[in-house]
Amino acid sequence: MDNQRNILIAVVLSALLLFGWDYAMSSFYPEPAKVGPATETVDGTVGGTPERAEAVRTREGGLTDPAEIALEEADLETSLAAPERVTIDAPSVAGSVNLIGARIDDLVLKTHRQTVKKDSGPVRLFSPQGTPAQQFAQFGWVGQGVAVPDAKTVWQADGTSLTPDSPVKLTHDNGAGLLFTIALSIDDKYMISAEQTVANTGAGPVVMRPFALVNRTSRTASSDTWNVHSGPIGAFGDSVAFDNDYDDLDDDGRISPEGRARWMGFTDIYWMSALIPEQGSDPTAEFRPLGQETYRADLIYQPMTVPAGKQVTRSTKLFAGAKETAVLDVYEDAGIPLFGKAIDWGWFSMIAWPVWWLLTHLFGIVGNFGVAIMLLTLLMRGILFPIAQKQFASMAAMRAIQPKMKALQERYKDDKQKQQQEVMALYKKEGVNPLAGCLPLLLQIPIFFALYKVLILAIEMRHQPFILWIKDLSAPDPATILNLFGLLPFTPPSFLAIGVLAVLFGISMWLTFKLNPSAMDPVQQQIFSFMPWILMFVMAPFAAGLLLYWVTSNVLTLAQQTYLYSRHPQLKAQAEQDKADKAAAAAAGKKD
Repeated sequence: MDNQRNILIAVVLSALLLFGWDYAMSSFYPEPAKVGPATETVDGTVGGTPERAEAVRTREGGLTDPAEIALEEADLETSLAAPERVTIDAPSVAGSVNLIGARIDDLVLKTHRQTVKKDSGPVRLFSPQGTPAQQFAQFGWVGQGVAVPDAKTVWQADGTSLTPDSPVKLTHDNGAGLLFTIALSIDDKYMISAEQTVANTGAGPVVMRPFALVNRTSRTASSDTWNVHSGPIGAFGDSVAFDNDYDDLDDDGRISPEGRARWMGFTDIYWMSALIPEQGSDPTAEFRPLGQETYRADLIYQPMTVPAGKQVTRSTKLFAGAKETAVLDVYEDAGIPLFGKAIDWGWFSMIAWPVWWLLTHLFGIVGNFGVAIMLLTLLMRGILFPIAQKQFASMAAMRAIQPKMKALQERYKDDKQKQQQEVMALYKKEGVNPLAGCLPLLLQIPIFFALYKVLILAIEMRHQPFILWIKDLSAPDPATILNLFGLLPFTPPSFLAIGVLAVLFGISMWLTFKLNPSAMDPVQQQIFSFMPWILMFVMAPFAAGLLLYWVTSNVLTLAQQTYLYSRHPQLKAQAEQDKADKAAAAAAGKKD
């Protein structure tokens, strides 16, 4: 009766895990209510527009409402056709600078597509103010009693195209003795440099503060979950802050992180726009909500005095692009502190980075990330094989001392403490470690989570195909059985979206459990019999690359166990004897 009760409890808990997963995630991490977009005026206020439907955030971000997508396309066609623009043409990015307000508000990433379709077009990062997907950067000055350029100022440019070989200088004369200059340059990746200069040709000194800002809407933000951050980001002091999201800004208002600002901005899972202040400066850094899903990151330098007949320059960099690990590390090596930490590897950073490094190098050899994952699994299994050998030797030793253990348990059945002492003494005398069998599993857990982090965070895995129907290893298996692999016109809920890889995972896991020595406890046997199928449902929504790793690991485990059983025939014989004894006991119980 107790065994049946325990089995029932295990089944109920498994069902709760299976069917309650989506509900729990949506309850603990609900999407915030969304209202209409905002338009920021020159004085910093925000004018609202009628409310729109709640934005549905996706894993990668971007607009999802068809009406907003159509409006964005129409707005871009109008805004980008204006003549007051300087084109941007670099190896990794393209776009334009708006001479009205000196805003970088048009930027696409040449090296990354919107979807797996080859004709889907490049990822758009920046859009002009007022568009549904607005995001832009701006450089300027603030001051009292000084006529400074504003959002309506029309700047003059000394060139028509900003490229790595041709910087562009924007100038504005305020007509009161001050000449403002913004010298823009761009490298071959994602970094734009802005040198802000004020030349004072007047009769007396002036005081002002240069600033740089990034403005964006959260309607295009990627999902912010417990393991992937989306929202404000920055390096302050000696660490990178992932603490605040857009909801925090709405609730708390302005947020000024503690510590010296090394860089700051906004991040999605794969993209980031960040401001990097001049080295040696100590600017004020602040995030603030502007209302109705619009937010701003402000970097404001300390007041500077420009004497008559002199000029003062402040240099700020703008990173606007993809969070490619190698590129971020290069920028960090060039002097941007903690820039490589913009990818939130979490506690597993010491393992995740080596896994990423090994995967990318294997990919460089074989040219397929799916094959690289399989080779990585093979290498890990090879490294852990000596430990597995010791595990099986320990299991064989445990089997050999079973009669002695049973005798001790029978002798001291009324004294549990003495029984435990004698059993531990027996382990020591026979040189047996009962925990040895757990070691291979414990060593695999950090590797598994490290690969999980790599698959969901590393943009190098985005849109990487494997074979046939698997076009993106960082996304779930698209071939779900319940809709006949896409033939039926509906999408199953995530907890029922069982793909081919998930089925292979369940089968291979069941085979590994079957090959293991049978558990002494009947309840454990029952749990092991259905646990692979529960795990099949739980693992199905995960990235296809993670399932590929697990299936490969299970297949290698089967091969490894078969080989090790051949090295320890007494272990296999004992396992078969255990099964026969239990079958006989079950038959006898039915007869009674």
